[in-house]
This record gives sequence, C-alpha cells and structure tokens, in this order.
Amino acid sequence: MRALVQPRFGDPAEVLSVQEVPDPEPGPGQALVRVLLSPIHNHDLWTTRGSYGFKPDMPARAGTEAVGVVEALGEGVEGLQVGQRVATGGSFGAWAELIVAPAAGLIPVPDGMTDEAASQLVSMPFSAIALLDFLEVSEGDWIVQNAANGAVGRMVAQLAVARGVRVLGLVRRSAGVDELREQGIGDVVATDDDGWRERVREVVGDGKVVAGVDSVGGSAAGDVVSLLAEDGVLVVFGAMASPTLEIGSGEVIFKQVVIKGFWGSKVFPAMDREKRSALMGELVAGISSGVVTLPVEQVYPLEEISAAARASSEPGRRGKILLRP
Repeated sequence: MRALVQPRFGDPAEVLSVQEVPDPEPGPGQALVRVLLSPIHNHDLWTTRGSYGFKPDMPARAGTEAVGVVEALGEGVEGLQVGQRVATGGSFGAWAELIVAPAAGLIPVPDGMTDEAASQLVSMPFSAIALLDFLEVSEGDWIVQNAANGAVGRMVAQLAVARGVRVLGLVRRSAGVDELREQGIGDVVATDDDGWRERVREVVGDGKVVAGVDSVGGSAAGDVVSLLAEDGVLVVFGAMASPTLEIGSGEVIFKQVVIKGFWGSKVFPAMDREKRSALMGELVAGISSGVVTLPVEQVYPLEEISAAARASSEPGRRGKILLRP
C-alpha cells in the first residue's frame, strides 16, 4: 500500500513523501480500515518537525485522524462490521491507504454525515467540546479565546451556544471578524485595531470573563489574561506563535489567576466512559443539526503533500486541508 513516510524530522513539505509499505493486518481487538479522507492538523505538522510532545522513531509515518471503511476485523472484535464507515482520531500513520486501529476506539459514522465532516470528527471537534467542558463554566458565563478563527476556536464558539455560554473571540486580523460573521459567529474583536480593548468592553458590557483560552502564546497570552476577572482561569491550549507565555506578574498576583494546560492526550484518557460518550453525543448532535460546521478548504492526493502542508499553514484559511489516499 501507499503511505506518507519521513526519514527525518523537518519541514513537512520537504521530508514527507509517498512510499510503498507492507499492508497491515489487524490483530486481536483491532480493525483494518481503508482510509477515505484524513485531515492535516497543526499537531501533525509539529510532530513531523519534531516539535511536539510525541516524537516518533525515524523513519516514521504521519497523520493521526481519518474516516474510512472497515476492511477486516481481528479476533474478538464486536460491535463493528466489515463495510461500516468509522472515524478515528488516535491512529498514528493515518496518511496512508490502510491503517490498523484498536476497534474500541473507532466511532461509527452516522449515515447522514459526509466524509468531509466525519474525517474531522474526533481530534478538533472533540477537543473543542472537551475544552469547553474542561473550563467548568456555567450558563451565562463569559469566556475569552484567541485564535477564534482557528478550527477549535470556531467550534468552541458554536458549541457554547447550546450551553448558554458567551464567547468573546480574539483574532489578529480585522478580516477574521468578517470571516467568522459569515459563519454565524459574533462577539469577535480584532487585536490589530488600536481601540480593540474599548470594543471588548462594548461586547462584554457588565459581564465578567471568568475563563480564557490561549492558543497563540507570546504577548497574546497576556492579552487574554488582561481580560479575565478576579479568580479567572487561563487554559493554555496551543502555541501557534510562541512557546513562551508573556504574562504580567501583577495580573496573576492581584487577580489570583490560575493557569492550567490542556493536552488531549492527557485529558481524554482520564475521562470516564460515560463522560466521553455524553460529550461525543453532544458533538454529533451539533454537527447533525448544522450548529457545528466543519468547512473544508481543499482536498489533496497524498502525492501533493508538499502543497497540502504549505496550504495548511497559510493564514486566512477558512477550512481544513484534507488528504485523499
């Protein structure tokens, strides 16, 4: 079969190439899945560069999420059928024609869901709903998030509506405000405007921002903390611009701000089965009803991974970049 392989860490556009590798075979408790579509996530690109928390041995495959069709089942697998469409968000090596995955971790895809949406079902959407739950906010509370026009930012804003949580979104470009408005997401402020803090006060009014999410790092993290009320919580989700947080000590001391990190690889396994099932049900309902949208920018074949990786890193992108084996 064909798969994307890297011989060393480096720029994904340079080190990844299509190679012929042996077809995998499912063992006990596993399923063999023929991949239909697989998205490119930031953490996939960071892993390829060697800058993520998970560092595979070289040479290595790439990609982590996919939608596909069950081709074969290993011994002892129940609840799945050959020919069934499934989604997986934790299968390293997903940028390939075939993958083997633990059957217990595969999610049956509803008939009404498109392949494009199903290919993105787990990593980003489930991270978004889990992140919203992690914040422990209640109906009527305000939260603030930067990178509001990123995949997770869009979904947090959409999912929060059903919970009655208000979301103040920060973007780095004024054009981002219009992009989100077109998707039905409001209460967004662009920080490239000198008067952005006044605009924040207009949006939030007398409300208190009890929690914030930083996905950017650097001074952007400090901007989020500056908007928090006393006893506010900052959750660090990513570091798109800088691995260092620039936060004034006075903000932390006098507001008694609590800073926590969120990493799905730690948070998801710690969830009990009932919580995970409830959150996934909430997520699928949101996607099925159209409340949560999963736009796609473009689909590339595996052979065009260089162009796909570059497109995934382009600012102003309005949807996911997907790979089709």
